[in-house]
Amino acid sequence: MIIRILGIGQFRLDDQHIDSLNKIDNKIVEQVSKGKEKEFRKSLAKIISMIQEKGEPIDPAEIFPSDIIVPPADMTLEEAKKVFSGDGLIKG
Repeated sequence: MIIRILGIGQFRLDDQHIDSLNKIDNKIVEQVSKGKEKEFRKSLAKIISMIQEKGEPIDPAEIFPSDIIVPPADMTLEEAKKVFSGDGLIKG
């Protein structure tokens, strides 16, 4: 799976990590819907960190279609309400 983190780059991530990412993603949806900004920021930082640690960076000269696009860590809670709703970033 190819994941783009806006402002950072693309990473190739084994499908075995998708369930863990989805759990964090679902947590973010809940935190955002409840207006829990501090918790949302921690969870967003965690999902970004996990992708960077578990994923393989893709050379910036190569561009692939991204399966998932993760917003930057500095997005506002208001912006997050538009992105992290319903199923969040990861469907399912």
